Amino acid sequence: MRVRLEDVAREAGVSPKTVSRVLNDEANVKDETRKRVLAAMEAMDYHPHPSARSLAGNRSFLVAMLYDNNDNPTSSYLAEIQDGVLEACDEHHYSMMVRPLRIGGSDFISRVDALISHHHPDGVVLTPPITDYAPLLKRLSEREVPNACVSPMKHRGRIGVFMDEREAARAMVEHLVSLGHTRIAHVLGIASHGASRWRLAGYRDALAAAGLHEDPALIVQGAFTFGSGVTAARELLALKKKRPTAVFAANDDMAAGVMWVAGEYGLKVPRDLSVCGFDDTPLASQLWPALSTVRQPSREMGRVAAMQLLDTLRGRGPGKLVQVPYSLELRDSTTTAP
Repeated sequence: MRVRLEDVAREAGVSPKTVSRVLNDEANVKDETRKRVLAAMEAMDYHPHPSARSLAGNRSFLVAMLYDNNDNPTSSYLAEIQDGVLEACDEHHYSMMVRPLRIGGSDFISRVDALISHHHPDGVVLTPPITDYAPLLKRLSEREVPNACVSPMKHRGRIGVFMDEREAARAMVEHLVSLGHTRIAHVLGIASHGASRWRLAGYRDALAAAGLHEDPALIVQGAFTFGSGVTAARELLALKKKRPTAVFAANDDMAAGVMWVAGEYGLKVPRDLSVCGFDDTPLASQLWPALSTVRQPSREMGRVAAMQLLDTLRGRGPGKLVQVPYSLELRDSTTTAP
């Protein structure tokens, strides 16, 4: 026979309402009582019916993760964020949905409205660049849908998670400087992303701190894709006598493109050209030689953003913007200047 909520309540020696509060992860339950109810649920193999739970709590117990699939070509980054959000949702018995949107589309806001009306998410997690898209933030506020953000450009009044990408980029370029490189190129990411601005700023900070002249010819536009890294590298390596001895790409995919073109030009990485990236996606350790890069803990960032949202939804405080640390993963693609 199917175990009912009332059966769990009887086993745990509490009221059905208390079991419901535990299921909904409400804050006003003593830890001892919560443990007793959870133990009874496990012992009786109790699984609440999702629709009944939603009806009882007047909530959907659904979190939506929104991303821009027109302006976010690095799928591994999004996959890591998604895994982190899902981990937090699973831990607290929430369902999760993922919805691609396009900032440039004329139907952007209407699609958001349709998502809210049809699925009634309790809250949403926003990823770059829509994490800063003012029309979206305005509509979510109008419809009273709580949101948490990943890597927002503006921190005031936001909840979610961020990393000091400017400082991380500076640290990586300072590593190149410490190896004796003076002609260090930078492949930019998409201009609308805060990440592109922060990583360029960190690059410039490191050059200025080392007293190195910034050469505009060494700053080339990319688009966070392997192909754009290839195009940028061809432009840089065509400089011949003024070509760089090191390249800092704004993400790992573009760094891989740079390494590919180095081989095309008959250059050895890192003997002739040091290359480094940003993010530490799985690709970084799969390349040969393995890529030196900045590790951005994307999965953890997704989990933290979701946890801040869930804390807000469960009445455990207003939520906050949490900073996570970076690390330099120094591998075999960088060495002393030739």
